[in-house]
Amino acid sequence: MADTQSARSVREIEADLAATRTRMARTVDELAYRVSPQTLKANAIASLKTKANDAAFDEQGNVRLDRVATVLGGVAATAIVLGLLRRAFYKG
Repeated sequence: MADTQSARSVREIEADLAATRTRMARTVDELAYRVSPQTLKANAIASLKTKANDAAFDEQGNVRLDRVATVLGGVAATAIVLGLLRRAFYKG
């Protein structure tokens, strides 16, 4: 069988290796950036802000009173339950 590939020179192989090394270094740097604690924190905060804005405001930018009332009701219920538990278990 005849060799159909042309023989590559040493310089071509070294250039390919250098290009591959450079691409891999960029990929590793990008992955390190993506999993850094600061980046994860910033992404989580941005996601929470987006979800909170979507939940609290409608498309026109008006406050969704039904959602706000639900949240405030939940906070009030939690405060009442904690107060009742404190009164039941506190022996002062």
